[in-house]
Amino acid sequence: MERSADLDRLYALFDRLEARVGGAKRLADCTGYADWPKRGVYFFFAPGETRAESGQRRLTRVGTHAVSAGSSTALWDRLKQHYGTGARSDDHPHGGNHRGSVYRRRVGEAFVERYGLHDRYPDWGTPSVPDGRDRAAVRDEEYPLERRVSAFLRDQPFLWVALDDEPGPDSDRAFVERNAIALASNFDRRPADARRSDWLGGYARSAKIRAGGLWNVAHVAESYDPAFLDVLERAVERTDPV
Repeated sequence: MERSADLDRLYALFDRLEARVGGAKRLADCTGYADWPKRGVYFFFAPGETRAESGQRRLTRVGTHAVSAGSSTALWDRLKQHYGTGARSDDHPHGGNHRGSVYRRRVGEAFVERYGLHDRYPDWGTPSVPDGRDRAAVRDEEYPLERRVSAFLRDQPFLWVALDDEPGPDSDRAFVERNAIALASNFDRRPADARRSDWLGGYARSAKIRAGGLWNVAHVAESYDPAFLDVLERAVERTDPV
């Protein structure tokens, strides 16, 4: 019952956040010219999926950035990695680099598993292009799947909350990210807000994604500290539209 109540509070905060920022956005409609907060936490939701009890959009991934001491990565920098390349890019327009975005990598892996594309994309998910293979040739080979991943990610509604504290593993951003994942995850516990049977993540290579119901691997098996909801609530009240 405690987890159920905390999940309800988390989703209520999403509703308040959405009202403050004037609605969820899609990466397809975003650019770096908007007045994004320097630092924050973002929450992606699955199009067409809702919570059974309330009809609220179903959380599908939580993320942040600059959690290593001294990091200067900004919120839009991380979102842009998920977005990929633009229409005017001279190098693989509407593609991306899944080796620079774990979210892109996991989604691409699920496409490979779902549609049996192993022979077509043998190096997808490797940390770097394997020795002996031409980097440009591998990028050309993987380009159709990068485009597919871009289309998938750019269609997902997302919200963001401004949390501008110093980078580090003990930052409020890391605290909110870690505990939001732990609360929403169904890994090794009674499912809450179960995913649809056709959810792409059900084909993920990671059992933590398949069972957890989120495109997250870290923190899905951890217990959560409900105090993160107070930190998130204060951040929601300080977040402005972009």
